[in-house]
Amino acid sequence: MARVSTVIEASPGRVWRALSDGWLYPLWVVGATHMRDVDEGYPEAGTRLHHSIGAWPLLVKDNTLVEECEPRSRLVLRASGWPAGVAKIELKLESEGSACRVTMFEEPIEGPGRIAHQVLRPVSEWALTKRNSECLGRLKAIVERRDADLLPDGVPGDQA
Repeated sequence: MARVSTVIEASPGRVWRALSDGWLYPLWVVGATHMRDVDEGYPEAGTRLHHSIGAWPLLVKDNTLVEECEPRSRLVLRASGWPAGVAKIELKLESEGSACRVTMFEEPIEGPGRIAHQVLRPVSEWALTKRNSECLGRLKAIVERRDADLLPDGVPGDQA
């Protein structure tokens, strides 16, 4: 399983706010290029992000399913990316003083990507690590550089 981590200079609530805005998904996820729809209630378990991967004219319509959601601390996704297959992705958020450590785990679980990962594990993990480091770098830029009014602490509807 590929694992990467970064520290974002923002509270876990503010990082969560960016993660829970499904329309931002293609801005930080390498490979996702176009959002078609976001299920109401995202990121609750069972909701989906409907996106495309690839570049025009070779766009593939796909989706990502939320398997588990613990607001402000953990998000587990089942990301489809055919023809490569399906991957399980886990994002963990932990306070580090006034900052937030985000750790991302990814493992191919279905399709050709899973087979390639089993056969060429060192190469596959190197590629996933590079890709996910870029993903977290993009997320960091979104959270640290967006206006605080657009990504306030907390989750909509929170009383905390």
